[in-house]
Amino acid sequence: MRWLQTAGLQLIPVLARALFAFTLLAFFWKSALTKLGDGITGLWTPSAGAYGQILPLQFEAVGYDPSAMSTLNWAIVMLGTYAEFILPACIVIGFMTRLAALGMVGFIIVMSLVDVTGHGVALGSLLDGNPSGLIPDQRLFWIFPLMVIVFFGAGPLSIDRRIQLHRQKTKDEGSS
Repeated sequence: MRWLQTAGLQLIPVLARALFAFTLLAFFWKSALTKLGDGITGLWTPSAGAYGQILPLQFEAVGYDPSAMSTLNWAIVMLGTYAEFILPACIVIGFMTRLAALGMVGFIIVMSLVDVTGHGVALGSLLDGNPSGLIPDQRLFWIFPLMVIVFFGAGPLSIDRRIQLHRQKTKDEGSS
């Protein structure tokens, strides 16, 4: 039965990454796409909706005028937008996976706080028996596979593993 445990420890992180890819990758990428402005300049010019989603209270305070937002506000929005593209991609391909998963956990926590404090979404109660409650039960389901990745790594089907094997091979050749 030891082989089953060993196989499980190799398979669990791959399944966690697959679960994330099948359930949350499209969600985060679609969300990120709504934050980009029009045309090629949209890559560095967020949409008005981006400010409304990420910094709703600050955006309201300036009369929903993107040009009135500070450089710091712009940087926060751009970092959040690109995090929604880059972190999920890193998780799915298994590159810098633990760090990307930890970053996504932080992203989900911040997103949840903004939903409650900025958008007025009801927090709900943890483990209240309502599985359709958006916060916090649903977000715990999102965070669980990410924490599996943080603790177990990306698994054997990943760029991280290829890098690890290459480093080990180089180290072994150097010590011969």
